[in-house]
Amino acid sequence: MMVLVIGGSGSGKSAYAEKAADSFFKENNVDALSAPRSDMTGSMKKYYLATMQILDEEGRKKVERHRRLRDGKGFVTIEQPTDICRAIDRMETGERTVLLECISNLAANEMFSGEEAVAEKEVVDKIISEIEVLQRGTTHFVVVSNNVFEDGINYEETTMAYIRVMGAVNRELAAMADRVVEVVAGIPIMIKEQE
Repeated sequence: MMVLVIGGSGSGKSAYAEKAADSFFKENNVDALSAPRSDMTGSMKKYYLATMQILDEEGRKKVERHRRLRDGKGFVTIEQPTDICRAIDRMETGERTVLLECISNLAANEMFSGEEAVAEKEVVDKIISEIEVLQRGTTHFVVVSNNVFEDGINYEETTMAYIRVMGAVNRELAAMADRVVEVVAGIPIMIKEQE
């Protein structure tokens, strides 16, 4: 199952995504129903695929905050700011739940890591093809992304190109996902639910 969780900055989407990943993990691990959180064992592994590159003090603080929030929740963290499909080689074989956080960092990393910005279509195609690889290699896949185009402001062209990439990736991910949830002020709103 693939779940896309979208929302604005500070909306509560990360907390919701963690709960979704945890619920899939518990469904597939009998021991999880009776064992304390720190002793959860079973056939399924739970991974947190982190895409943020730490570039400054603010970024470091954000990453540390997220690590503290995940502490004791049974996630194995894999830092993979680009080329996300390579993370699957760092996971144990078998059933796995993967939480990817987040597409906006990934898109920025893929688009702006070199001397010049990578073409929009190339970034979209790469992200979607690598998401497909991860989706095929996971039992449950929770993807976090940000809403775009909500402020109605026209930015300079490079920023607009990034926003267009985010819009295109979000549309593709929503089409691929079994479930799409938008989180607004901490409240999950179901956008799409497949049987």
